[in-house]
Amino acid sequence: MGNTSCTSVDKNGPQMVHTMLFPMYVLKVQDFLHMDGVPEPHDRMLRDNLLHKWQPGMFVTFISHQWLGSSHPDPQGQQCAVLRAALQGMIDGTLKVEADPVTIMNRKIAPFSAGAREQVANGYIFFDWFAIPQITARLPGVNEDATRSDAALAVQSIPAYVEVANLFIALVPELTHSMTGAHCNYVSWLSRGWCRAELWCHVLSDKLNSSLVVVYSAKEAEYMYPLDWQLNAIADGEFTVESDRAAVIKLGDVAVRSKIRHLSSEGPLSSYRFYLANRALLLGQRKEPWAVDAFLEQFRFTSLEAAAKDRSSMNGLMCAVFAGDVRLLRRLVRMEADVNFHLHGLEDFGYFDTQTVLMAAAKSHQAADLLATLIELRGDVNAHAANGTNPAFMLRTPEQVRTLAAARADLQTGRYPLGLAPLTGVAAFATAETVAAMLAARCDPNPELRGMGYGPLHGTAFFSRSNRHAKEIATLLISHRADINSRCRPQDRYCLLCTAARAECALTGFQATSLMKRVFASMPGITPLGMAAMVGAESVASLLLEYGAERLTNDRGDTPEDLAAINQHVHTLQSLATFTV
Repeated sequence: MGNTSCTSVDKNGPQMVHTMLFPMYVLKVQDFLHMDGVPEPHDRMLRDNLLHKWQPGMFVTFISHQWLGSSHPDPQGQQCAVLRAALQGMIDGTLKVEADPVTIMNRKIAPFSAGAREQVANGYIFFDWFAIPQITARLPGVNEDATRSDAALAVQSIPAYVEVANLFIALVPELTHSMTGAHCNYVSWLSRGWCRAELWCHVLSDKLNSSLVVVYSAKEAEYMYPLDWQLNAIADGEFTVESDRAAVIKLGDVAVRSKIRHLSSEGPLSSYRFYLANRALLLGQRKEPWAVDAFLEQFRFTSLEAAAKDRSSMNGLMCAVFAGDVRLLRRLVRMEADVNFHLHGLEDFGYFDTQTVLMAAAKSHQAADLLATLIELRGDVNAHAANGTNPAFMLRTPEQVRTLAAARADLQTGRYPLGLAPLTGVAAFATAETVAAMLAARCDPNPELRGMGYGPLHGTAFFSRSNRHAKEIATLLISHRADINSRCRPQDRYCLLCTAARAECALTGFQATSLMKRVFASMPGITPLGMAAMVGAESVASLLLEYGAERLTNDRGDTPEDLAAINQHVHTLQSLATFTV
C-alpha cells in the first residue's frame, strides 16, 4: 500500500494511467474554510471565481464521500461542516491523524507532520459537488456512457482526478440519508462501488505515498487499515446503476495490472510479489493454481528450492499462501519451506511482524483447505505472535473455525500481553456466522478479562464502524448471554498505559489529546455501550439500549453521552438522547 503515515506528500504526482476527459476543478482549502452552510454547486462556484483548473504542482486533497440526498450530496451541510472542522484541525495540529487501532498496537507510525499540514493548508480540495458541472446522484436509467455532456465526461474522469491528487480523505461521519433514512458511515461508504473505485485508484497509483485518511468526525481521523481496502473488491461493490459495475471493474483491473507492472520495473520486489500473489483476490476472480515454471518466472525465483529456502518477507511460501495455491504449498514444504515462518516486512499491508503463516492465511480469508494443508504439514495451530494473539484470534470464516477446532487448536485462551480471548478477535473482525461457529465450539461469550481487559461484546462495539456485521454479531452474543454491562478492566502494562493516558488528558485537556490517548484514558470501567458511543457506532449503541444496557459511567466518570460528545459524534449523541433513562 505504501507508507501508512503522512510525514510528507509527493507533490509531482504519478505517471497517468487514466485519462482526464474534462478539466479537474479544485477549490482552495482556505476559501473552503471560510464557507458555511449548505455547499453551493459547481456553476455558482465557477461564477464566483472560486474554482481553479488543476495544474501539475498543485497540492490537491481528494474528498471521497457518500451522498446524503438524491439531488444534493449534503442537503443540510452536515458533511461539509465536519470536513471544515477536520481540515482546520489537521492544519493547526489539534486533530491528530493516527494509525488505525490495530496498526497502532503493532507498530509505531510517524505523525502527520508540520510539512504535510502546511501542504494541506496551502493546497486545494476536490469535492464532486463543487468540481463537476450539473452533477446529480447516479440514478437507474441515467447512464453517462450514453451522453457526451460535461458532467458525463467529468464523472468518467474521476479515476484520473484521484490519480493526480496528493492526499485522499474518506469523509464518513455517521449521518442519515435524507430520502431513505439509511445510515451513512464508514461501512456504507466501503460498500459503495464508486467509492471503492476512487479508493483503489488512489492506493494502486504510482504515488510515492498512498496514505488514506478516514475522517469519522470533527475530532477523529485515522489512516485506513490496509485490509479494509484489500478485502473490499470493486467487483463486489454496490451500484445504484448496475451498468456501472462493468465499467468500474474494468477500472480496477487496469489499476491492479498497472500497479504490478510498475512494481515489476521499479520495485520493491516484496511489494511486486504481494500484489501478484493477491491479484485474483483484488480483482474478485477465482484463484487458479500456478504452473511451476510460470510461478518461478513471474515471481522471480531461480528455482523451486530457492523459493522454498528464501527467508525474505515474500518468500515462495508466502506467495503460495496469498495465491491460495495448495499444490504449490505442498511442493515448497517438501523442499523445506518453513511452515511456521514468522512474518516480517509486510506491515504496510496489514500483516504484522511475528505473526505466523497460519495467521496470515486466516486473516486473508484463505479457503479452509489451505489452512488444513498448513496444519497437516505441521503448522502450529497454537503459535502466538509477540502480542499474544494466536491463529484462532484471526479466524474469518466458519469453515476456518471448524478446521482449527478439528485440529484441537486452543479457541479459548488469550495470551499476554494483549490477553484477549480468540472470540474477542473474531467478534471484532469476522462475520456473525463465524462468531456462531466459535460459540458452537463452546467459546465463552464472557471470557476471563486479562491483558487489555475487554471481552467480545466490547470488541464488537469498538470495531463496529468498519465491520458491517457488527449489529448482527452483537445480537448473537447477547442471545448467548454475553454480559451487556461488562466493564473493561485493563491489567499490568495496559493498566499503566491507561493511567498515563488519563494523566496526560488531565494535563493537556481531553479534547486536545490524540484519539488513542482518549481511548486508553476512557477504557477502565467502560461498558460496551460506552465503547459504541465513543466511536460513534449509533446502530450498535441503539441495539444495546434496546436490550437493556445501563448508562454506566467509566472509572473516569464519563457517561456514554459524554464519550459521544467528546469525540463529536453528533448523530450518535442525538440517538442516545432518544432513549429515556
